[in-house]
Formats: sequence, C-alpha cells, structure tokens
Amino acid sequence: MATVKVTDSTFEAEVVNSDIPVVVDFWAEWCGPCKQIGPALEELSEEYAGKIKVAKVNVDENPSSPSQLGVRGIPALFLFKDGQVVSNKTGAAPKAALQGWIESAL
Repeated sequence: MATVKVTDSTFEAEVVNSDIPVVVDFWAEWCGPCKQIGPALEELSEEYAGKIKVAKVNVDENPSSPSQLGVRGIPALFLFKDGQVVSNKTGAAPKAALQGWIESAL
C-alpha cells in the first residue's frame, strides 16, 4: 500500500475515521528534510500494508488540518489510532528511527 495523499477535505474520512492506525506526514515541496524522509515513509507504508496507513498532507495546499493540530514545523508526523493522536514527532529521522517510533506507538 503506497502512501495516500490527503487533503483538508478528505482528512476526516482518511485519517480520523480510518479503521487502522494512520501515520500522517505534514510536508511541503520546498522542505528538504521532508524530501529526505519521503522514501523511508514510502517503504514503511509497503512493509506495514494492512496494519497502518501512511498519509501525506501538503501544508501549502491544505493549511486547515495542520493548523488544527498545532503544526509549527515540518516535517511533522502524527500517529492516529482510533481517531485520536497517540504520538507525534517533528523533524527528519532515519527509517529505523521512524520504524521504532511507529512500533512503540502501535
């Protein structure tokens, strides 16, 4: 399962109402660290297919969702489980660190 592009209008359906946990990546085209973690998130979405969903929200095109969650810096990652934020982190990290963060939150 590849990453899912989510917008302000699809955020509730794709993330809040998801029946599996969702990692939301708030990113922007101009953000270097966002581009660094993109491939790792893509790989993790494949490895955890059916267990978690990885959603990407472009903050420039969708300002409402990040502002509701108080996102101040990107990349910002939020893990939703049963419609609630159970964990979040800001900044780039290697794949192993991202995987550890996901595992600890599940």
